[in-house]
Amino acid sequence: MSRQHHYRVDIEWTGNRGVGTSGYRDYARSHQIRIVGKPTLEGSSDPTFRGDAGRHNPEDMLVSALSSCHMLSYLHMATVAGVVVVAYRDAAEGTMQTAGDGGHFVEVVLRPTVTITAGSDAIRAETAHQAAHQACFIANSVNFPVRCEPHIVIASD
Repeated sequence: MSRQHHYRVDIEWTGNRGVGTSGYRDYARSHQIRIVGKPTLEGSSDPTFRGDAGRHNPEDMLVSALSSCHMLSYLHMATVAGVVVVAYRDAAEGTMQTAGDGGHFVEVVLRPTVTITAGSDAIRAETAHQAAHQACFIANSVNFPVRCEPHIVIASD
């Protein structure tokens, strides 16, 4: 059975320095991202594109969305496989290529380090990443490769 889920995000540009977009250097890329019931995110563009390095940028948030979606899918798949995860950390990296006034992501690589209990099966823990990738809503929605290079660690008692 197919169901639709809707997500509402309000964005407000806060970078008008008094002259609007009269010139490329005349405005800040600052904006606020609001979702009802959640803390406001302070956004900007990447510093390469005259943004504020202290604010979240769309490129970082895309990589973050892929990483957190995979993690949440993985935790579910590990549970189903009988694998007990006690720690999960990812060092994800995205590569974007620009040309002229446009650009696109060419790849995101997820590098999760997953710590499992000594009684858990490391092969099942590894295999759960494949199932998680197939289940990740965000990875299923992008038009570039998302690779996963997991590392499984057995917790010491």
